[in-house]
Amino acid sequence: MSEHTAPAVSAASTTSASPTTSARGRWAGIALRVVQVVLALFFAFASALPKLIAHASAVESFDDMGWGSAGMYAIGALELAGAIGLLVPVLQSAAAVGLSALMVGACVVQIVVFDGQYAVTPIVLMVPLVLIAWARREHNADLLRLVRRQG
Repeated sequence: MSEHTAPAVSAASTTSASPTTSARGRWAGIALRVVQVVLALFFAFASALPKLIAHASAVESFDDMGWGSAGMYAIGALELAGAIGLLVPVLQSAAAVGLSALMVGACVVQIVVFDGQYAVTPIVLMVPLVLIAWARREHNADLLRLVRRQG
């Protein structure tokens, strides 16, 4: 027998997951994808867009922080990039990590600059982002291979 021959696999070992488990896994995957789409829409339209079009409320908030328009546009661009990344399979875990980091910063800013009035909002957004980052972590290896191939 050649060393390149694949080992024999019994039928019992290939069907280890019950139909209920696979259906549950499928529904969990669908639910996670729905959460990703909802978060992507939120970050793109409710969070990034007001910053990128210099809506009065965003301008006022960034002026209060002392960051001005440059900070506002930078954060808006990062949020939009994260929103797009949540929808691209190879980027979704990295995008969730990046958006989580932005939410940590947003929480700190809410506490330090705005007396914690809305500090819970970034934390609430971080929970599903961390779940996405963890659940989609297998794509990080694919992303690393793509980056190494380009470099």
